[in-house]
Amino acid sequence: MGAGKTESTISLMNDDTEHNYIFITPYLKEIERIKQSCPGRTFISPQNKGTGKLDNLHYLFGNRVNIASTYALFKAYNQYTIDLIKNGNYKLILDEVVDAVEAAEISPDDLNILFDNKIIAVGENKKVTWNLPEYEAGEFRQIKQMADSGNLILYNNKFMYWLFPIEVFESFKEVIVLTYLFDAQIQKYYFDINNISYDYIYTKQTETGRYEFSEAYFKPAYVSELKNKIHILENDKLNMIGDSPTDLSSSWFKREKEKRRKPLIKILKNNITNVFINRFKGSPADNKLWTTFKDSKQLLSGKGYTNSFISCNLRATNEYRHKTHLAYCLNVYFIPHLKNYFIAHGAEVKEDRYALSEMIQWIWRSAIRDGGEIWIYIPSRRMRELLQNWLLNL
Repeated sequence: MGAGKTESTISLMNDDTEHNYIFITPYLKEIERIKQSCPGRTFISPQNKGTGKLDNLHYLFGNRVNIASTYALFKAYNQYTIDLIKNGNYKLILDEVVDAVEAAEISPDDLNILFDNKIIAVGENKKVTWNLPEYEAGEFRQIKQMADSGNLILYNNKFMYWLFPIEVFESFKEVIVLTYLFDAQIQKYYFDINNISYDYIYTKQTETGRYEFSEAYFKPAYVSELKNKIHILENDKLNMIGDSPTDLSSSWFKREKEKRRKPLIKILKNNITNVFINRFKGSPADNKLWTTFKDSKQLLSGKGYTNSFISCNLRATNEYRHKTHLAYCLNVYFIPHLKNYFIAHGAEVKEDRYALSEMIQWIWRSAIRDGGEIWIYIPSRRMRELLQNWLLNL
């Protein structure tokens, strides 16, 4: 993180005039950054003109222009998009990994209803087809859209997953994914089960200060200082809430929400309040940052820090680089049935590395990305030790 991946990409796109590029990012500000940093390449963003953004994207592909766009539109690519990419001499840059595998949210009872009424069927390779073409609106419209894409599959007869069409990645001359700890991320496992080969590349900074991609590992100068700049709160009383390996996990929160008075959630909320008021005493309100699972945010929100919440899976943004006092109040595990799906298809899932990756990406939204010091409360012992061990082994 902060090793110059985007700057190296900008150097590459400015230098490589033989190919066309599409840069995909979650954030509009990054799109503007690419446009301003590559003035000679004339990057254009699809617009919602008349028949929609996808049609405008097809027009841009057809005219072989460089494109900067968002993940939402990227997930809407179809066979016509693929044909245009193949004929347009395009390379793809992904600013962070894409959700290449998504769980289709449906209860077992609803799934049985769809099967019993022959609304869906399962064919070759467990692909799900939708047999009611006139169905346009209703509770299952998202399931219909996933099935109509040809990339909805059934696993273990009770879970359905939408798989990003692998043909999209195969249609580009080259794909570069800008991320860290790729070996622990869902897109890596998705590539593995689809037999997509990849190489690791690195970044380097030249004597003139320019960032470029490199085949050799280059250790950024800031790395050796990290253990002295990330201050992890050690307090037995405040950290007791997360002592067990599964404390503060999504299943822990689910169980606690069912309790009548939610006693442990109240303790955790009091701990967060204590940390921000007393342990991080003197820190300006605008310097605070905290997170937990989205559906538990309201239960943990408190005076003086509620509005400092950002999503636990936020990536690729620099908007919070002034934040110095943090609270990371969750314990990350891979979704069990998704983990089993990858393992069943031959992928090696690294659960602790995945948790570390998610946490580090969140921490790197803060002042640490600019070399500043940060103070962080991590009540989960498992997550705290993962970060401590990572810092010791840099």
